[in-house]
Amino acid sequence: MYRLDTKLAKIRAGNYAKGDFIIADAKDGDMSNPIPATGPIRDGQGNVTRFRSRAEFLEMITRLVEQDVLDIMLVSASNLELLTEAGVFKDSAVKPSFRANDTTDIWGARPNGYGKLGPSRPFRTANLKDIAAARLSDLGLYSVTFVNDIEADLRSLEAFADFREDAAANGIKYFLEVFNPNVDPGIPAEALGSFVNDNLARCLSGVLKAKRPEFLKYPFNGPKALEELVTFDPQLVVGVLGGGAGTNRDTFELLYQAEKYGARVALFGRKINLAESQLDIVRFMRLVADGAVTPLQAVRDYHSTLKDKGIAPTRSLEDDSKVTETVLKEGASQ
Repeated sequence: MYRLDTKLAKIRAGNYAKGDFIIADAKDGDMSNPIPATGPIRDGQGNVTRFRSRAEFLEMITRLVEQDVLDIMLVSASNLELLTEAGVFKDSAVKPSFRANDTTDIWGARPNGYGKLGPSRPFRTANLKDIAAARLSDLGLYSVTFVNDIEADLRSLEAFADFREDAAANGIKYFLEVFNPNVDPGIPAEALGSFVNDNLARCLSGVLKAKRPEFLKYPFNGPKALEELVTFDPQLVVGVLGGGAGTNRDTFELLYQAEKYGARVALFGRKINLAESQLDIVRFMRLVADGAVTPLQAVRDYHSTLKDKGIAPTRSLEDDSKVTETVLKEGASQ
């Protein structure tokens, strides 16, 4: 049994305790912007010299799985196939999962991508029947972006309904990712959390247990919005997505605040992938989630670890100790 199954069972039974927080690494960036998404290779001064090759990217994923701190490793179907063939997940407690759709708002081809060119449109590259036949994983990520445009949101909901049927027919479970609007939704900024919460809850209101998501991947729009969603339906296991890279203080602060206000899962992509030492950032994420260290102390200890290993930090300790993401500032820990 994967750690994920044990933790979800405890959370759903109302028995959550420190140590049960679920941490996922979202290494599915190749479904968005494949070459930069492998992560940077830096020189001795911390400057980016190139991006990892696919082989180097898979090696990093392998090392993270073998570290055995994460609960979920999310990757593209094609990379999951290679990792499975290499036996990376054999006898591992880390649950493999795959991105089941790639909507247009995540298409990130350089230089500017497609994300802001129009309302998100549904699209799926991954074939669930093929994935099930190959026995790669029974857990996929499906994402939806609501934009307050009736035609665009209707297309997204219809595609989501089709996916649920396809997933059920192929024995695939899923977790649901809901992004903030990728275009201006024409609503006040302070109402964004309410808008996302209502659309998320409404899109699941007609879905029976067998086809509901295992948990959510959801943007942190502040403590009030998170607490509202968590309180509304205790059967929904809420997780937060990482968003931009930010500082390492931002990484630990988001994890701390998410757990404090009711989230039980963190699914971070760039916050891990762009770290100077991915293995160490994950190790300190676990310590923060478990309440063993504060976010600020985690930054200090992380920098000490980088120094001991001779790894150049991309920011000074002073700069890296700052909370830079606006949504995190009000509730920042001391």
